[in-house]
Amino acid sequence: MTVRLPDGKPLELPQGATAKDVAERISRSLAKEAVGAIVNGELYDVFKPLPEGAEVRIITRKDPEYQHLFRHTLAHVLAQAVKEFFQEKGYDPDAVKLGVGPVIENGFYYDIDAPEPISDSDLPAIEKRMHHILKRNLPLRRYVLSREEALARYRGKDPYKTELIQDLPEDEEISFYEQEGFTDLCRGPHVPSTGKIPPFFKLTHVAGAYWRGDETRPMLQRVYGVAFRTKEELDHYLWQLEEAKKRDHRKLGRELELFLIDPMVGKGLPLWLPKGNTVRELLVQFMREEQLRRGYQLVTTPHVGSLELYKTSGHYPYYADSQFPPIELEDEAYLLKPMNCPHHIRIYAARPRSYRELPLRLAEFGTVYRFEQSGELHGLTRVRGFTQDDAHIFCTPEQVKEEFLSVLDLTMHVFRTLGMENYRARIGVRDPSSDKYVGEDAKWALAERQIQEACEEVGLAYTVEAGDAAFYGPKLDFVVRDALGREWQLGTIQVDYNLPERFDLTYVGPDGEPHRPVMIHRAPFGSLERFIGILIEHFAGEFPLWLAPVQVVVVPITDRHLAYAREVAQALREAGIRVEVDTRSERMNAKIRDAETQKVPVILVVGDQEVAQRTVAVRDRRTKERATRPLEAVVQDLVARVQARA
Repeated sequence: MTVRLPDGKPLELPQGATAKDVAERISRSLAKEAVGAIVNGELYDVFKPLPEGAEVRIITRKDPEYQHLFRHTLAHVLAQAVKEFFQEKGYDPDAVKLGVGPVIENGFYYDIDAPEPISDSDLPAIEKRMHHILKRNLPLRRYVLSREEALARYRGKDPYKTELIQDLPEDEEISFYEQEGFTDLCRGPHVPSTGKIPPFFKLTHVAGAYWRGDETRPMLQRVYGVAFRTKEELDHYLWQLEEAKKRDHRKLGRELELFLIDPMVGKGLPLWLPKGNTVRELLVQFMREEQLRRGYQLVTTPHVGSLELYKTSGHYPYYADSQFPPIELEDEAYLLKPMNCPHHIRIYAARPRSYRELPLRLAEFGTVYRFEQSGELHGLTRVRGFTQDDAHIFCTPEQVKEEFLSVLDLTMHVFRTLGMENYRARIGVRDPSSDKYVGEDAKWALAERQIQEACEEVGLAYTVEAGDAAFYGPKLDFVVRDALGREWQLGTIQVDYNLPERFDLTYVGPDGEPHRPVMIHRAPFGSLERFIGILIEHFAGEFPLWLAPVQVVVVPITDRHLAYAREVAQALREAGIRVEVDTRSERMNAKIRDAETQKVPVILVVGDQEVAQRTVAVRDRRTKERATRPLEAVVQDLVARVQARA
């Protein structure tokens, strides 16, 4: 057989040759370092036979693909260690039944049916066994069995592997990987031996997982692990995990009294407490000011709509599974609003429109409802009722690019103001093999091209993701990286030639004839709930001064300083600053500590000296200022910082 190397050079090999054979032909040192190969663009290990005419590139531990290989093999090492762990307890190794063990972001997991529950307290012992397996540098071996042989291996012993084999296509190769007596059904790929795995991994937790994601099937235990090339990468990731726990918006939401989700109200339906509602209203005010300045008109639409409205738009048939059931009333049917756009379309269609009116920009902070599955709900970031900073721009085809650029500018302004400038753009286009999309191919191609041209004009780097478009048009999503380096999809902009067609929207052009407008859907925040949840974690609850629910706490040292403390607070209130006075009989240090725990940006302490000189002792969380300054100067400084949204 013949294969080709990256430089195009052909290499003659015997039939059944592997990447290991290729590496040995190139050099002895490469054969020693080889951990896998890229074969016709696909990741192979050194054991799998190569196809005739393949293009082969050998990979070593220096290549990024190495990470996938060792994480996959670590899943097998985990399964072997669990079997040994229970064998030491007196169980037969076959009492541990194995589901699947894939590679995931940052690590791996394995679904296991064990003879007794695995707890988080067991993980250090299992992890220790895994390290021992790595040190033994066990060589891996790949082999293939017929369907009958493979089934005979597991029938009556492991129902999960038996089912996996039975579900494989008749013509699919059934391969196994073995390391010192431990064997697993697996497609691969893997590293050549356990000694090729870097020892920088950690088992993180155990969770329940239904077999094959079906809640009617057995519940298995999913053991998760993370793994990296270096100790520094592992340590950084573990720090991120701990920091993420501290920043968890659900935890901070309780501690800072921002929001709650009450089971009596309903799952996924947040209640905004006064402090959280302050943050929410400030963001709404910020966005409203920007929209009015940019020529948007504000509208309000109901929380329900006729089922026929959403059938016409396509939202009901396309997203029926994620919507609340229709509300049947005699001969009428209504739906809790899943989207704002059909309502805005009907506002546009309320009377004839001229090209002179376009672009028409309609904006609304509209609450919508989606029936997310219970297991997918997560604090504010995955809810069933949420408010979008939604707007729909109706424009002529010639205006699309300019309007898209204007929305890009607004979205980037929002991120800059909130200190979230580490972001990337992702263009979602159609998946050519899917039938979920509506509309003409030519209009899809035009919309996709217009989005790409707009990004290129402002120098915004982007990736293109097939299958990520809305059913009615392509979109541009902003993926923001937070303070911990985690990525979140936030703002979105969509170009839509299809809904105007479905609703037969028109405008009268300069020629006096009817023409079809184009719609641009946009929501820089996405949803207020999700956006605020992400902001809480990004800032670790320490909102910038302009956004903080309580901006200043005034701390009188003793009761005799209360009158002046209230005078200070009144001066701040009159200047528009949100302020509280701590009137409790606690000691000063306790009051300061509590204000710091509540992450209040500025603490002003007043005592005898401050009363006599009409000053305040400033303690600023962000600037770290510790100084005594005239009250009037402090008020002016705070007002300037708030107005600048610093």
